[in-house]
Amino acid sequence: MNRRRIVLAILLSTLGVALAGCGGDDDEGGEAATTTETSGGGADDGGGTTLNGTVGPGFTISLDGAEGLTAGDYTIVVDDKSAAHNFHLTGPGGVDVATDVGETGEESLEVTLEAGEYRFICDPHASSMNGTFTVG
Repeated sequence: MNRRRIVLAILLSTLGVALAGCGGDDDEGGEAATTTETSGGGADDGGGTTLNGTVGPGFTISLDGAEGLTAGDYTIVVDDKSAAHNFHLTGPGGVDVATDVGETGEESLEVTLEAGEYRFICDPHASSMNGTFTVG
């Protein structure tokens, strides 16, 4: 019985170390699981409303306030927490704005959103770091 407990303890320790390494440092180039969310309050009239985007520090990208949007002018304030990522938004009406890979900090993107579906991605990690929202 003691031998089984020792083996179980070793397996759990190994698993813990393996899971701890999954987050990693963005600059290592490894990919971890992505959390993508589009949540928060929407805008009533779209007139100069601010949406908050975040990318990094891990392999996450999000845009808060993107539910229930109507067509209009918006400012997307992106908090870029990693030089390994960027925030790139595309959609109807020729919307195509992005922050730069290699840069960090806060950047404001001015956009006019029309009705339709929009996509935001991290260009270097587009298959795992992405999200969508719809403007009514």
